[in-house]
Amino acid sequence: MQTIVIACDPNAQDIKKQLITYLEAKGYTVTDYGSEDPIYANTAVHLAAAVARLEFDRGILLCGTGIGMSIAANKIKGAYAALITDAYSAERSRKSNNANIACFGAFTLGIRNIEKLLDIYLSSEFEYGGASQPKVDKIRAYELAQS
Repeated sequence: MQTIVIACDPNAQDIKKQLITYLEAKGYTVTDYGSEDPIYANTAVHLAAAVARLEFDRGILLCGTGIGMSIAANKIKGAYAALITDAYSAERSRKSNNANIACFGAFTLGIRNIEKLLDIYLSSEFEYGGASQPKVDKIRAYELAQS
């Protein structure tokens, strides 16, 4: 079973708590990286760095819209955060883009939608050798060139 790290800004504390319960009931090992810092970038960078270091299999970030968290998390080399808003993006964030962090909007989706999308995201895997492999490789090459 995958190890998951989750964090949010203060706006999404209730949904984060519900997601932890939901994921643990499904057998996932979940680590909570907090929700008290009103500067969501601090939380996103902290979680993204841990995922990039491979301390966890996947990360989950929540804020009002999920946008700020995804922008901040993507500043970390090796972190690939996707804003997930629908079933197709949940699946393709993994299968086509190999995203290791899912970002959700607590104000835009609500708990039931996030649970459904999270199930899709967590059950999807990157298609190594598929049509998207060269695209993902190019993203990583750009990233490494900036180091």
